[in-house]
Order: sequence, then C-alpha cells, then structure tokens
Amino acid sequence: MRVVEITDPTDPRLADYRDLTDVALRRVLEPDGGLYIAESAKVIGRALAAGHRPRSILVQQKWAADVAGLLADDTETPVYVVPADVAESLTGYAVHRGALAAMHRPQLASVSATVASARTVLILEDIVDHTNVGAAFRSAAALGADAVLISPRCADPLYRRSVRVSMGTVFQVPWTRLPEWPQARVALSDLGFHVAALALSDGAVGLEEFAAERPDRVALLLGAEGDGLSRRAMQVADTVVTIPMAGGVDSLNVAAAAAVALWALREQHP
Repeated sequence: MRVVEITDPTDPRLADYRDLTDVALRRVLEPDGGLYIAESAKVIGRALAAGHRPRSILVQQKWAADVAGLLADDTETPVYVVPADVAESLTGYAVHRGALAAMHRPQLASVSATVASARTVLILEDIVDHTNVGAAFRSAAALGADAVLISPRCADPLYRRSVRVSMGTVFQVPWTRLPEWPQARVALSDLGFHVAALALSDGAVGLEEFAAERPDRVALLLGAEGDGLSRRAMQVADTVVTIPMAGGVDSLNVAAAAAVALWALREQHP
C-alpha cells in the first residue's frame, strides 16, 4: 500500500476531496471529470469488487488498516493518511466512517446490454433527491430487481450521498441512463418490456391485481418527488398501477413505493 501522510488540508493532492457538501461543485467535477466519491471501507470494497478503479484514497490513521486490507497488492494507488481535523476541514463535514475514495467512473453500458437477461427493471424518472435514488437502489438489490434505468435528468446514483444510502448496492445492481421519451419507450418495447407506471390515475390497476398476472418482462416506472411522473411518461406506459392506501394517505415516498411494488412482484415470482 502506497501511504502518503498529509497534515495540510490545502495540499493540492487532496483536491478531489475538497468541499464535498457543495453539490454544484461536485456535479462539475464528478460527471465531467470522470470521478465519484465512495465513502467507508465497506462501500469502497464493494466498488473495488465491481471492478471500479480508485484514483486515490483518503483515510484517517485509525482506519488505515481497513483500507490496507482492501488494496491487497496495489502499490500504485496513493493512500492519503490525514488527521481527523484535517479530514473535516477538507471535506466540510465529519468523516465518521473514516475513509473516502476518489473513484474513476466506469463507462455506462447500453440499455440493451444492461437489461439483456432482466425480467424486472426499475425506472427512475427525474428524481431529484440523491437519498431517494440510493434508497431505491437498495430496495432494487434487496427485492430482486435485475437492473435500474434512470432518466437523463435523474439524480446521479454515484453521488456520494446516493452511494452511502444505497450501502454500495449502486455497484451491485446493473444500471444505465435511458434516452428521452419516446425513444426510451421504443427501446423498451423492442426488448419486450411491459412498462408499468406507478401513479394515481382514473382506471389504474391495483398492484395486487397487476402482480397476480404480471407480464414476463416488467419495467416499473416511478416519478419525481412531488410532481410524480411526467405527462410523456404516463403516455408511454402500458399500464398504470396504483398501490392501495389507507389512513387518508394518497401516496408513498418514491423509494418506499419502489420497495412495495418490487415485493409484490417478487411474491408472485420468487
């Protein structure tokens, strides 16, 4: 392991980790610069297991042994060991899990390659909150979704908060970005997917009824917080599906809705 001890938070070698709470800055650096940040030894380990390459790792001294176990024979990747106060000054928050890694982004696969053997796919349209994206991925991994497809304007699954909330499952579940509607709908139709939009709508089918006679290949489509699915998304759906509610509640958080729908489909096809 190539250890480099640094005590100066302004050291230019630490630039990838600076001001991580500034979402606008990270959007510039990460997608265009080809990087994302993985947080905690567990998440970094999952990223490495998925074949992602680190550019560097930032770790506090007491967590260095955990990182050493992940890198095995890697003598190329610099591991910057810093005091706790330097890590907090650098990133703008307390790095409780002790380790961060600046990872090279893998090239996204095509839609057809991502869902080649999939039977159940989750589609996230224009979700803004990175926490919801991460939670949806965690549900997808836990409840049997074979892949996740996201719209062009959906929040980044590899943003630090998404990765953290997903517990690293963004590296486990195959995913890629869709083109715009209706091109995305054509691609899904060509691949044999029945698009089921989760939404409130007159004439919508109840989730239990849909799950009882589910098509062989299903793409569950969920929309943004607040506004829900776009008009174009509703127009391309084969079926509109509703989760029955009680207690005067008309809808669930998007990640919770994803979990409920995936569980219902999994019950019918374990």
